[in-house]
Amino acid sequence: MTEPRLVRRDEPSEFYIGERCHVLEHWNSLDDAQASIARIRVAPGITTCLHRLRGTAERYLIQSGRGRIEVAGLTASEVGPGDTVFIPADAAQRIANLGDDDLVFFAICTPRFVPECYEDLETELA
Repeated sequence: MTEPRLVRRDEPSEFYIGERCHVLEHWNSLDDAQASIARIRVAPGITTCLHRLRGTAERYLIQSGRGRIEVAGLTASEVGPGDTVFIPADAAQRIANLGDDDLVFFAICTPRFVPECYEDLETELA
């Protein structure tokens, strides 16, 4: 990508994924392999599937709600608005919503998220 651009969303396009959360992609473009940005929403009482992103690092920037993050190599910790969690590439991870409201955060991936990098660890362990 060599030219600046502005991307607007005309209407919400949130979708549910089997990881047990809702995703709204803000930026994930074939011509910008360096990064992607998505808003993730986890309903109250839900824990996302244990998974890892092969070759892709991720940052969670918590916007609202209260959760517990589990990442390989990090003590499980409570997170809330303003907290940022760095998740190295290939690290097992999941997040639980501990509150009565939705847990909402941005997931910023480098390089950009592609479905092929996602590995479901719960199915492997079953």
